[in-house]
Amino acid sequence: MAYYLKIYLVSLIGFLAVDFVWLAFVARGFYRKHLGFLLADQPNWAAAACFYLLFVAGMVVFVVAPSLQAASLKKALLLGAFFGLVTYATYDLTNHATVKNWPWIVTAVDLCWGTLLAAIVCGIGYMAGRWLAPS
Repeated sequence: MAYYLKIYLVSLIGFLAVDFVWLAFVARGFYRKHLGFLLADQPNWAAAACFYLLFVAGMVVFVVAPSLQAASLKKALLLGAFFGLVTYATYDLTNHATVKNWPWIVTAVDLCWGTLLAAIVCGIGYMAGRWLAPS
């Protein structure tokens, strides 16, 4: 259990770091431009924390652990990409279906970002798991 907790923590740090760069520097203006009419003045940090904690747990359970058992970085990257696509599609396509004037460009960019982000983080988690593996 301690082994997977360490993998989880490394994956969480990786996720937070990569997503911070995306949200704070790369895509900040993009989201303001396309979703400014919906954005709160301040994020709901408790909801954000719940998302990050749950999302990373999902990646470790559904992608990283099976990939470590298969000893396959390729599996971690491909399943991670698919996990990111499915999870980000759940959010964005639901919004697209239910939120008036939800921009298609946001859906497209988010699907690409979620796919790439999850693949990167699952790769980080996999490599951490290999490095931390009990001898």
